[in-house]
Amino acid sequence: MFNLVSLIIGFVALLCALIAFIPLLGWLNWLIIPLAIIGAGIGMISRGRAGQNLNLFVIVIGILRLILGGGIL
Repeated sequence: MFNLVSLIIGFVALLCALIAFIPLLGWLNWLIIPLAIIGAGIGMISRGRAGQNLNLFVIVIGILRLILGGGIL
């Protein structure tokens, strides 16, 4: 059950991360990363690892986008 919740959170965060690739919407990554961290935490509780891996992937994408956009120096 926790894996399903983690997957849902991960897909929502991934969709928001895709929207954040539009110019001038990079600030959205500051909201996506904490959401994906919560999803990864829920994924750690579950037996399956798919939700946790998806959320970790979204976290990496968000951080890389912030680095490229100058949001993290």
